Amino acid sequence: MTNRRLHARILRVPRPPVASSPAVRAVMRANRAKGTGPELALRRALSALGVRGYEAQPSNLPGRPDFVFRRARLAIFVHGCFWHRHGCRKGSSRLPRANREYWKVKFRLNVQRDQRKMEALLAKGWFVLVIWECEIKNDPKVCAARVDLRRHTLTNVGLRSKDVSS
Repeated sequence: MTNRRLHARILRVPRPPVASSPAVRAVMRANRAKGTGPELALRRALSALGVRGYEAQPSNLPGRPDFVFRRARLAIFVHGCFWHRHGCRKGSSRLPRANREYWKVKFRLNVQRDQRKMEALLAKGWFVLVIWECEIKNDPKVCAARVDLRRHTLTNVGLRSKDVSS
């Protein structure tokens, strides 16, 4: 078996199980990859601060960050606490009751994929900032100010850090 096939086989999430009820199916179908509530809240907070010049979900960067400031080489990921397994109450909550084995694999692969995305961006000289859903819900203005401060620092002062900030 070639490395490519082996790599694809190891990292592939198993096919999702059939929804246990129409209500579960409706909830699962409502989950989006972009334009999520936390992303929109951060976008509104950035706009209120007068922050402009970002690009949303650029497809030409590894991992397709949620927001990018190209001049500052700043990539921002807005992570949902549940899906990306944050340490907060919502993120570390128990697994769904149905199909536990599927969800264990799914969440483990989500976290591994997040790490690979960040490492690929760091390797290309980007600074990566992760903002969690719970932080945005708590105070989107503080999150926007954090983004603006990091952008300003990287753009005007020229500091480049390879550390992942969370």
